[in-house]
Amino acid sequence: MSGERLLRADLHTHTHYSLDSFTSPRRLVQECRRKGINCLAVTDHNTLRGARAVQELAAFRVIVGEEIRTARGEILGLFLSEEVPRGLSPQETIERVKAQGGLVGIPHPYDRQRGALWHEESSRLVGQIDFIEARNARIIFPDGNGKARRFAQEHGLAMSAGSDAHSPWEVGRAYVEMREFDGCQDFLQALREGKLAGGLSSPLVHLFSRYALLRRKLG
Repeated sequence: MSGERLLRADLHTHTHYSLDSFTSPRRLVQECRRKGINCLAVTDHNTLRGARAVQELAAFRVIVGEEIRTARGEILGLFLSEEVPRGLSPQETIERVKAQGGLVGIPHPYDRQRGALWHEESSRLVGQIDFIEARNARIIFPDGNGKARRFAQEHGLAMSAGSDAHSPWEVGRAYVEMREFDGCQDFLQALREGKLAGGLSSPLVHLFSRYALLRRKLG
């Protein structure tokens, strides 16, 4: 990738359209500019509204995505044009993502504290998975990222990284250095060629999510 302009791509972020986040689309864009993130996947829980709002505001590349709660854990869909409803089986969720030309990823696959897709499901569906999130900045137990990387390597899958930011301060904590791409299939190839970068957020960031949820419940 020498000589090419590299993207710094944070491929897992949330806006306040996720109930456990309080980052507005405008603030998310501002933080990306400040931290040099010039490619962003917005992956709110079970909705595309945040991604579309960020896409309207940002001058950089925004990938419309969704973190979808299936009946057996979470799946990331990227390059989506329609929301995929929550609560479906992993198989049907994948089919709905693929039907609209999207890519399927597994976020924080070894973090059972946050609804990771069950390992047996990931293993069974591995032939239909496009990428594994091998660096998640919010993971509770750090060895989970190492296990995710090994799973991806064993199965020949592309690896992604993301801050999983639910607050402005987390944006860009983990990202991928990758070349420019043209469309989702070229994105996948660029991801394979990319380099995972960044580190972990403090475990205290999960308190922000709990606060956001509590605030929503209390109105």
